[in-house]
Amino acid sequence: MSGTPLVTRILLADDHALVRRGLRLVLEAEPDLRVVAEAGDGAEAVEKGLHEDVDLAILDEAMPRRTGLSAAAELARQRPALKILMLSMHDSEQYLFEALKAGASGYVLKSGADRDLVEACRAAMRGEPFLYPAAVATLIRDVLERARAGGDVLADPLTPRELDVLKLIAEAHTSEQIASILHISPRTVDRHRENLLGKLGMRDRVELTRYAIRRGLVEP
Repeated sequence: MSGTPLVTRILLADDHALVRRGLRLVLEAEPDLRVVAEAGDGAEAVEKGLHEDVDLAILDEAMPRRTGLSAAAELARQRPALKILMLSMHDSEQYLFEALKAGASGYVLKSGADRDLVEACRAAMRGEPFLYPAAVATLIRDVLERARAGGDVLADPLTPRELDVLKLIAEAHTSEQIASILHISPRTVDRHRENLLGKLGMRDRVELTRYAIRRGLVEP
């Protein structure tokens, strides 16, 4: 346990204030866990994760402006010592793989957060992965099935940045607005849109929006 702080300072990011309040109550009932920063969207989570004095970031997977996946990837790249947990509504191997690939060390279902979140925080701070119980069986089954079929582990065709652009397109932002939100040029936004259409075999914004809804990136 050397290197683990006596009190873990936590950044809690979720776009619903009620959810944050409930999770905060769960966490702060423990003497070794303290929420010292909160964020209401993915961009704010990155900003606070980089500049606040925190040990652990708990990120909701689907947030405005930047997804939790994109925020996790950015934080993992810029501040690799920061521990990251992904919080999700989705009991899905696809989301689970994406979270781990983005740099999260744990994946906690919101439906089981009151049971699992504290243990997940402590595991992350020990440098151990945490998966909610059913996910372990899912993960093992998926790997075995793919190995038998001679396939590879499930991979997301989209990068975290492309997921950001996709989410904002589906939320009906213009290229100029997306460029401003993500601090990139409109030309880069257009290039990402073309890449999205090409990778997904789609023709227009409508199809991209439907895909984003199916992926849970935006509310229908």
